[in-house]
Amino acid sequence: MITSAQNPHLKDIRKLHRRRTRDTVGRFVAEGEDLLTAADAAGWPAIERYCAAGSGLAGVEVAPEAMRAASALGSGTRALAVYEQRWAAPAGPVSVALWGVGDPGNVGTVLRSAAAFGAGSVALGPGCADPYGPKAVRASMGAIFAVPLARIGAVQELPGERIALIAREGEPLHEGVKSFLATPESGVAKKDLTLLIGAEREGLADAVVAACDRVAHIPIATESLNAAMAATIALYELRMARS
Repeated sequence: MITSAQNPHLKDIRKLHRRRTRDTVGRFVAEGEDLLTAADAAGWPAIERYCAAGSGLAGVEVAPEAMRAASALGSGTRALAVYEQRWAAPAGPVSVALWGVGDPGNVGTVLRSAAAFGAGSVALGPGCADPYGPKAVRASMGAIFAVPLARIGAVQELPGERIALIAREGEPLHEGVKSFLATPESGVAKKDLTLLIGAEREGLADAVVAACDRVAHIPIATESLNAAMAATIALYELRMARS
């Protein structure tokens, strides 16, 4: 059993939480029984796994004080594990691409929505928050283990029809979504596509929009939606169109 907060493994976990040192590259921490259960269900093996002493959970037992010191949660945790990051190529039939979304909570919530509505991947363009950071991992509610993640540098790397979601510009998404997806031969929603979403204040850069095939918007009565809300609504519309 680990009894000291100065244990080398626990010190490495604190570095991973901060994610500011070179030796954290390629690994991340998930905290809480639900996240670890999601990883198990996805067949994502832990490199290291720890549990609070006496909890009866799987992993190396850690004394309560040392476990609290290793946790990034204010209330502490009963279980945490270290995992290898995974990256894939962006894939359809529906992909979400984020550009300049710097809030890790938004990135994690987009992953959760992508899992809920069956997106094939979430692609992260320049300026996005680290999806494997503690806040993003928690916000994903386990979707970090279920939705393929991609890193991209250009719109041209994205699959299918590329639709820029811009406030009050282009066609209303709920009206145009069938035509976005349908093939001329069948009229059935079959096309692959990628939704591009920018940060709430800045939106998508002109060059990014110009590289897309279409522009659409979600009709709202206010100035804007944050990235996670916009992605969730758009993914719902696409899911309904394909059902």
